[in-house]
Amino acid sequence: MPDHPLSPPSRLSTASHAAAALAAGILCATVHAQDLAPRDGLHDFDFLIARWNVHLRKLLHPLTGSSEWIEYAGTSVMTKLWDGRANMEEFKVASADGQLHIDAQTLRLYNPQSRQWSIYLVDAAGGKLAMPPTVGAFKDGRGEFFDAEEFGGRTILVRYVWTQPTRTTARMEQSFSPDWGRSWEVNWICELTPQA
Repeated sequence: MPDHPLSPPSRLSTASHAAAALAAGILCATVHAQDLAPRDGLHDFDFLIARWNVHLRKLLHPLTGSSEWIEYAGTSVMTKLWDGRANMEEFKVASADGQLHIDAQTLRLYNPQSRQWSIYLVDAAGGKLAMPPTVGAFKDGRGEFFDAEEFGGRTILVRYVWTQPTRTTARMEQSFSPDWGRSWEVNWICELTPQA
């Protein structure tokens, strides 16, 4: 499966899927308990429904102590689905030398009962949704989404953070935690500006 803007290339094995999903669910419930109040987050991703220019910085070797980053540029197209209850992203970037490419899709689904979004990586070529989804919500203009994944032979937590969400700018960071949230290493910084 190719690299994806919102997640590492490896996903959970079948054996560890249930335990990791439970861990991610507990973390989401703890971090976002206040978001389960009456606030409706249905429109939290509306700012993304557009065509964007992408500037991406990606850490080449996460959780190894490496500080080697590579930069990509390209486009992201966000489309609203089902009256806003979902949206789809098509993401295409390439490195400056044209040697590295990331072509990916993301499906985001809104759950009105939990008032949270689930973010799924889509393998369009293979006809699959990668599991588990990354789950979370926005509060005060900041979106945080979590899951647990297998990476480098161990289960880690993954966090996406959306900041500066407006019609003219947005920033998404992905971080990994090998110690269940005590520390985080940013490995993906994606900055979006609208296409002219």
